[in-house]
Amino acid sequence: MNLRLRVWRQTGPSAEGRMVEYDAPGVSPDMSFLEMLDVVNERLIESGQDPIAFDHDCREGICGSCSLMINGAAHGPMKGTATCQLHMRSFRDGDVINVEPWRAKAFPVIRDLIVDRSALDRIIGAGGFISASTGGAQDANAILVPKVAAEAAMDAAACIGCGACVAACPNASASLFTAAKITHLGHLPQGQPERYRRVLSMVNQMELEDFGGCTLYGECQEACPKDISIDTISRMNRDFIRAGVTQ
Repeated sequence: MNLRLRVWRQTGPSAEGRMVEYDAPGVSPDMSFLEMLDVVNERLIESGQDPIAFDHDCREGICGSCSLMINGAAHGPMKGTATCQLHMRSFRDGDVINVEPWRAKAFPVIRDLIVDRSALDRIIGAGGFISASTGGAQDANAILVPKVAAEAAMDAAACIGCGACVAACPNASASLFTAAKITHLGHLPQGQPERYRRVLSMVNQMELEDFGGCTLYGECQEACPKDISIDTISRMNRDFIRAGVTQ
């Protein structure tokens, strides 16, 4: 496959960015998108040019690092897929592919395709945990969890914190991410003692960051590589209202 890339290049947070075109000849359809970028970077380095900076780690769809807008879609054209799981057979020979970083005020560009997503970490730090007494570990079966609750908690816990929901949302809202982190603990017995304090703290922290408000547009769940439902947002909103009354 012979492709043409239009890639966002920006040397630093305060620098002016622009789209730069690169040829990508001889791309195997079995390559992942990140492997294709690796090959392009090898050629850039060989010719004495700066390689394209992009985030990656596990390359298994687990870590959430591979945050790219590809032809205007978060993580690319395949639903339920992170960028590292996107293969070049999803494109056609001769395609022009636009590659950009997440576009959100809360995610300032660090360099090229890398953005600062520490705002998500601060939301987690505000309450995305449980308090547990130290000492000997409890028996695994000591706390009974209904199957329905366990499955709902695991569905929400699948969130990898990539930020695709923010990038896809017209308002750049982090509600799906925050709701997923609140919901997976809120379904479990261990999460009940701090349930309402947690939702107040995390939602308040989300509002302190530069995220927009949620209008349930729904694009977040379409872009999510783990197919997390916006039903989690409804649950978060319900808990937030209850917390405002009871806390």
